[in-house]
Parts: sequence; structure tokens; C-alpha cells
Amino acid sequence: MATITTLDEELSQFERDIRQLKVEYDQYFGGGRKRPPTEIEWRIEVTIKRYAERGGELKLGQRFRFNNLTQTYAKYKEIFRKRLQMKEEGKVQRHFGAAAREIEAERARKQAEISDKEAAKKAARTTFRISCADTEMEAEKIAKLYEVFLHAKQSVGEDTAKLTRSSFNEFLLKKTRDLQKQKNCHEVEYVVEVVEGHVKLKALVKS
Repeated sequence: MATITTLDEELSQFERDIRQLKVEYDQYFGGGRKRPPTEIEWRIEVTIKRYAERGGELKLGQRFRFNNLTQTYAKYKEIFRKRLQMKEEGKVQRHFGAAAREIEAERARKQAEISDKEAAKKAARTTFRISCADTEMEAEKIAKLYEVFLHAKQSVGEDTAKLTRSSFNEFLLKKTRDLQKQKNCHEVEYVVEVVEGHVKLKALVKS
């Protein structure tokens, strides 16, 4: 079985492949490449299939990161599909000369901006939920929530330098007790979300 470090490195490569795919597709639609980047796209598809088959090896934080990256790829893939369809249907006129290629590239950029906005509206939220009643007696739950929250922030590039296990535990203990007292509830459900590239931690009361 691969080590945790190896899996994290593979996920980082998966993330770099997705970014590179977008760069190379933008070059293709802008006239800088003769062919779509099918090789890197094939590599991403193979990675998704491999992790789907070995999902049991992933820890909670790694699975959360993988699902988030898969959703990002699905969003880009839909954008590329639409732009390829437009290109095949001849909606992007072909011209000759440097000036004409510049016009064509500008059209492609504008269409990409429109497609990005449409895809962002449809992008699903990546979530993780866990309920707590007594955080002092639920160390395993709190550890899972911390791991997911930490990996989620790392996956979107947010600063985690000041985030520590002890400070996170203290926050949850105080937050849970305060809500139980204020809302007269038994459990508090904590939800980790990645919404439009930002990580959020929500606390919801449960009777």
C-alpha cells in the first residue's frame, strides 16, 4: 500500500495536471497549439479512475481534496466541450495573418469568460458533515473534522500557519457549549464547505 506522503504527492500532481490542462486548452483555442491536449486529459481520466478503485486507501482529508479536484476538472471539462463544439460548428471563423489570429484569440478569451461564469453558477458545493454532543468525549470525531478542515484550506491555497489542533479543539468545545446553552440543543452539526474556492466551517444546531 502507498504511504500517506505518496498519496499526497499524487494528489498534488493531479492538481497540477488540471491547471496545466486549462493552460494548454486556452493555448489551443487561442491558436497557439495545433491540437487539443488529449495526452494530459487522458492522464487525468486515468488518475480519476484509479482513485475511484482505491478510494479505501484515502484518508478523510485526502478524499475531500480528491473530490474537490474532481469537481473542478468536471467544470473545466464542460467548458472545453462547449468550446470544442463551437469550433467544430464553425462559429469561430478562421482568418489568415497575425492580426486575424489576434482577433480569433480575443474571441476565444471572451467566450471562455462567459463559459467560466456559467460553470461557476452550476458548480456543486463540496461538503463534509459531522455532529458533536460532547467534544471532550469525542476526540476521534474532532480529529476527523480537523483533518478535513485543514486539507480543505490547503487544497484551495488558504493560509493554515495559525491553524493548530489545540486551538481548533478549544474553538469547537466553546462553540458547542455556547450553542447548546443558547439554543437548548443536544447536538451541534459542523459542516465544512468549499464554496467558489473558499472554505467555510458552519455550526448548525440539532434537537
